[in-house]
Amino acid sequence: MESGGITRNSRALVAVVAVTALLVALHSVISQLSGPEVFGPGDTEISVSAGDRFTLEVPDDPGDGYHWIVAAPRPDPAVLRAAGQRRIAPDDGAGPPSAHHGSRALDFAAVRPGRTDLRLLHCLRCAAGAADEPGAEVLNFRVTVG
Repeated sequence: MESGGITRNSRALVAVVAVTALLVALHSVISQLSGPEVFGPGDTEISVSAGDRFTLEVPDDPGDGYHWIVAAPRPDPAVLRAAGQRRIAPDDGAGPPSAHHGSRALDFAAVRPGRTDLRLLHCLRCAAGAADEPGAEVLNFRVTVG
């Protein structure tokens, strides 16, 4: 037995636990600083981990009167929940014409492991049957939370 009543194995275990705690804290800080992962309309298969936040960024022109909504059938709330949305201003004029209108960022939080479907609807009136109105657009995503 070593001095102080602490064995060499105990000190090694304490060191391993301390290093592990430091790595977990560092990962958490880096994850928060880097922000959520961003997906676009073409990313129809989305895989994230439980506890992650992610963003779907879709083209948006506030002048056309259309809105993006999470449409029925809604995603399973035990797997995925909406966490808000915000407008992203247009770029400086470079890029494709659609980029000149800006975009909408729809934020989501992955609640727990599972799989659910997410349906976004770009609609004018956004009432019953809105998916059939002229100019409406539907985007479907399969979200897997691991």
